[in-house]
Amino acid sequence: MGFWKKAAVNSLVFIGLAYFMAPSFYVHSLWTAFWASIVLGIVNFLIKPVLSILSFPITILTFGLFSFVINGFMLYLTSWLVGPGFHFTSYGTAFLVALIMSVVHMFLSRDVAH
Repeated sequence: MGFWKKAAVNSLVFIGLAYFMAPSFYVHSLWTAFWASIVLGIVNFLIKPVLSILSFPITILTFGLFSFVINGFMLYLTSWLVGPGFHFTSYGTAFLVALIMSVVHMFLSRDVAH
């Protein structure tokens, strides 16, 4: 999936999750969600590889589950960079959103053999 398709999917997931998780996750508008998706893509490109390398031993010890912690941190960092229009009340909410986004992307990126 290309960058722009992934950004569009992330925007829709952000809007949907903000609706269902209303008090703990806030997205001001669709444009804010799209901007947050772009910022998340940039953060994932620049910072996530460094964190993944530094946390490799603990990721191995937790059988890869620590990568979800890193994904939650990437979302929390994105909310800090985007500003008040994209907001999590806690890291736990960012972690849950990252987990749901991972599942959505897993289903969208799997190959369907016919």
